[in-house]
Amino acid sequence: MTRFIFLAGVSVACVFAQLPSQKVLTVEVAESIAQEAMAKCRADGYKVTVTVVDHANMMKAFLRDDGAANATIEVGRMKVNSVMAFGRPSGPPPPPPNAPPGTPPAGGGLNLPGTINAAGGLPIKVGDQLIGAVSVSGAPGGDKDVVCANAALAKVADKLR
Repeated sequence: MTRFIFLAGVSVACVFAQLPSQKVLTVEVAESIAQEAMAKCRADGYKVTVTVVDHANMMKAFLRDDGAANATIEVGRMKVNSVMAFGRPSGPPPPPPNAPPGTPPAGGGLNLPGTINAAGGLPIKVGDQLIGAVSVSGAPGGDKDVVCANAALAKVADKLR
């Protein structure tokens, strides 16, 4: 009888030991990311839309600046969709490793429906765990959208541990 109780206890311990731990993007951190990205773009003179989603690609924060074009709403959504679908920044995929200069992107640069090959969407990670994404849309070029998104992530880096 004692062996049975011991084995049952070991089995329960093994089951609980296998459960993954999931970091969560809180509303407070998502709002901070959106506000910081907006502040950086405003400081640079850009009218943008900022979208922040969680690990399930559900919207957590959204800001559209006064004067930001209507198209920035959908483009921003497609950028976060791209991040969540591919687990990397939005934009054209990088060329294969060790590829000679001028090699086309891996996969031919094809899009999935609802995604876009435009820079401006970045993963939000805790370690290697993808907990969400942020996109900025509306600056004159995806490279400038990325600067705003990166500035926001840098401001909240201490909260992403």
